[in-house]
Amino acid sequence: MPSDLRQEILEACFLPDSGNTYTLCRTHINSCDFSLGNYAYAEVAGDFELKHFSIDRDRKLLIPMILQAMKMSGDNLRLFASPWSPPAWMKTNGQMNGGGKLRAEYRDAWARYYVRYIREYAREGIPIWGLSVQNEPMATQKWESCVYTAEEERDFIKNFLGPTLNKNGFADKKLIAWDHNRDLVYQRASTLLEDPEAAKYVWGIGFHWYETWTGSAMQFDNIRRVKEAFPDINLIFTEGCVEAYSYDRLNDWSLGERYGNSLLNDFNCGTVAWTDWNILLDENGGPNHAGNFCFAPVHANTKTGELIYTNSYYYLGHFSKFIHPGARRISCSSNRDKLQATAFLNPDGKMAVVVLNLTDDRIPYKLWISGNAASLVSLPHSIATVIVE
Repeated sequence: MPSDLRQEILEACFLPDSGNTYTLCRTHINSCDFSLGNYAYAEVAGDFELKHFSIDRDRKLLIPMILQAMKMSGDNLRLFASPWSPPAWMKTNGQMNGGGKLRAEYRDAWARYYVRYIREYAREGIPIWGLSVQNEPMATQKWESCVYTAEEERDFIKNFLGPTLNKNGFADKKLIAWDHNRDLVYQRASTLLEDPEAAKYVWGIGFHWYETWTGSAMQFDNIRRVKEAFPDINLIFTEGCVEAYSYDRLNDWSLGERYGNSLLNDFNCGTVAWTDWNILLDENGGPNHAGNFCFAPVHANTKTGELIYTNSYYYLGHFSKFIHPGARRISCSSNRDKLQATAFLNPDGKMAVVVLNLTDDRIPYKLWISGNAASLVSLPHSIATVIVE
C-alpha cells in the first residue's frame, strides 16, 4: 500500500482517542498461515545450541511495523507471541505443516528457542509481554501446526518452558496455555492447573472462538466454568476472525455483531484481555500461503488502493477506545433478554457501559445506577458505549 495509506492504517488502529487505541497485540514465532510461506528462525537441522538462530527475516518488514505501532500508541502497546510450529527438524513429521509433535529430544532446545526470541526482539527495542505455549495444540492443519495432548503441554511447561524462562530471568513474561477453542477449554485448564508444579508458571488460559458460529452455542459458559474453578487464573481471548472470506460480504452487518457478542460475553465471563486475529488483510482475505482466507476488520484493495473499514472495526472500537488498561469490570445486568450489557470502571474513575442489541427491535431503556436513571434508546442491530463521569 502507498505510504500515506500505511500511515492511515496505523493511526486508525493505534492512535489514542482518534484511533481504536489498541493496547494489546499478538505476533507469531516462526511462520504462520498468514505468512508468505514456511520459515523458522533456526533452519539448520540438529542445531541444539541454536547457533544459527536469526530473526533477519522479521527485520525487513515485521519489526519496523511493530515499532511504528508502538510509537503510534505512545509506547502503551503490549505484545505477546505465539508459535504455530517448531522448526521442521524438531518435529515427528519432519515438516512445519500438517500437525506432528515436538520430538522429546528437542524439548529443551525448543524451550530455549522462546528465550532467544525474547532476547532478539528486546535488542530491536520490542519488549515481549507474554507468550503462548502453542497456537491451537489440538489441530492438525494443512498449515503450520503442532499437536500437544493436555498432559504433553503440562509436562512441557512444568519441566522445560517454565523453568527455562525463570532461569533466564523471564519469570515476568505472561505464559498463556491452551490457546485454542472454548469447547475443550475446561478440560485442558483442569489438567494444567490441577498440577501445582505446572500451574505456578501459567499466567493465563487463552482461547479462540472457532468451535461454533452463533449465539448461545458459542459456549461462553465453558469460560465461566474455568473462572469459577480457578479464580486466580487470567482468561485471555487470543484469536478470532470470521472465516469463509467473500469480498461480497465486506458490508455484512453480522461480521461486527459476532465481535460484539463475543467481546461482551467473554468479558462478562471473566476474560481480562481480548485480541483479534489480523488487523488488516487484502482484497482476497490474505495473503495466506495455505489458502485459509479470512475476514479482518480492515481490508486493503491492493489493486485500487482503497481501504475498507468493515463494521467489525467499529464494534471493536466500542471496547478498545473506552475500556482502558487497568479497568475493573463491575456488576451489570439487563432485565430484558433482547439487550446485552457489560460495564467497567476505568482507572480515571469514569465508567464505560457497553449495550448490545442483536434484534430487529428499537428498544427504549433506562440506564440505572444507584437509584438514578437516564432514558436511552437502543436501535435495531446496534452497539453503544455510554461514558458515565
